[in-house]
Amino acid sequence: MLEKFLEKTEFESYEDFKSNYKVTVPEGFNFAYDVADAWGEQDENKLALVWCDDFGNRKKYTFKDLTRLSNQVANFLMDKGLKKGDRVMFMCKQRPEAWLCFLALHKAGIVAIPATFQLTKKDIVYRCNKAHVKMIISVDDAELTESIKESVPECNELEHVAIVGEKVPEGFIDFRKEAYTYSDKFERIPNKNSDEMLIYFSSGTTGFPKMIVHDYTYPVGHILTAKYWQRVEDGKLHLTMSDSGWAKFAWGKIYGQWICGAVIVAYDNEKFNAANTLNLLAELQLTTFCAPPTIYRFLIKEDLQNYPDSFKSIKQCSIAGEPLNPEVFNKFKELTGLSLTEGFGQTETPVILANYPGIEIKPGSTGKPSPVFDVDIVNPDGTSCEDGIVGHIVIKNLSKLYPTGLFKGYLDDEEANKKSFYNDWYDTGDTARRDNDGYYWFEGRSDDVIKSSGYRIGPFEVESALMTHPSVLECAVTGAPDPVRGQVIKATIVLAKGYTPSDELKKEIQNHVKQATAPYKYPRIVEFVEQLPKTTSGKIKRDTIRKQSEAHN
Repeated sequence: MLEKFLEKTEFESYEDFKSNYKVTVPEGFNFAYDVADAWGEQDENKLALVWCDDFGNRKKYTFKDLTRLSNQVANFLMDKGLKKGDRVMFMCKQRPEAWLCFLALHKAGIVAIPATFQLTKKDIVYRCNKAHVKMIISVDDAELTESIKESVPECNELEHVAIVGEKVPEGFIDFRKEAYTYSDKFERIPNKNSDEMLIYFSSGTTGFPKMIVHDYTYPVGHILTAKYWQRVEDGKLHLTMSDSGWAKFAWGKIYGQWICGAVIVAYDNEKFNAANTLNLLAELQLTTFCAPPTIYRFLIKEDLQNYPDSFKSIKQCSIAGEPLNPEVFNKFKELTGLSLTEGFGQTETPVILANYPGIEIKPGSTGKPSPVFDVDIVNPDGTSCEDGIVGHIVIKNLSKLYPTGLFKGYLDDEEANKKSFYNDWYDTGDTARRDNDGYYWFEGRSDDVIKSSGYRIGPFEVESALMTHPSVLECAVTGAPDPVRGQVIKATIVLAKGYTPSDELKKEIQNHVKQATAPYKYPRIVEFVEQLPKTTSGKIKRDTIRKQSEAHN
């Protein structure tokens, strides 16, 4: 399958990879037909998806099964009056229907809008009206269903709501009872590579969420993500921990993985539980695994020594979503023998920085640039930063080579596009520094940088120091207003099991940071909390913490 898109698939070194990786996307490419269906035509028994939950339920789907079922769903959608170019929002958690919606919508040329089940009425109304949504497909989650019911009168162009599950309110469509009665034959609807295929709403850490548009070439961009960073293998099981409403799903649970022929694990857990996850890993015997740093922290704290089989079969563990603290890297390697392989990208991109094969990992570093991405670190005036200087991560020379997988802009948002696309580059809005070996070290969003007494301090370096203290399970470092210093460093901390908040512990943590990094970086304010505010995609909302600090000032 890879040969459809790559001139060369194996490389002798990172330098060979960076210089000679070439990707092409055939005109009229459609992932659903040309990858998912194609695998089923090549081998009708080839496994595609293993669905699991925390109650012992298991179900397997071949690519042939998915062709049949997605054709039925596509016919169902068309029969409801939906047509090419219309938009459907779906909130399917990790039910098999999440994958079927992706495939069926792509086949029908209907724009897919994945969304998290955590949306409230306000979120649903905003998204439906902003994106002109014609149909919602949702699981039968009681709270979510109630939010949808309340939203319907205010969603201007919404025509249908379908519910996946047993509890279907009056006036809504019973998805499973109806969709699977349709024909399993579907005639291909042609598309252009430049057609809209997928819209994600940004996490919205500040301001209203923006609409991020991807076209039909986007899945091919994730060959870099799946094969060369996550290192999935044909016919082997891969699990990325992600809800279907997050862009991490596109990164790790469908596109690049199926192009590579990997078997995707759908872990349909209602709430993360470290022990349940470790037991599932032991049962399934995965080959590759990907999760955000938060999950690795919880797995480590669960005491991996009590789960000797959980990582026995795994060859590759990757990590993204937030920067990786060296303490987590070192402890995980000590317990499992595996190196956590960090990568960086956005909802707008596939992986653009990563620890690829042939790169010796430096704990805490995001690695080096992906092929076809001309990455640089720039100053506010647009000049390239010298090594060691923090600046904006940008992708340059877009007119010369527009990287496969890079989004096509923010829909109906001229201001956001002007801010992000200028000088023939895309400004990610994230900051990093590059060392003299060419490794990139992520710092955070540009808004997260703390300016205290003339110093510019990245939150990640302080968080990394905090994470080396045994009491710290999770933390977020932000700036808090100060009349003398402008800002002081504030640490908001979730404590590990066995620790209770106290002034003595605050002092101990402050002294620990003074020893672990430059003393001026220690947190003058320490606050203990039960949980950190996060976006629906699991990223820490430092902006919320900053606003709380300003309100209390």
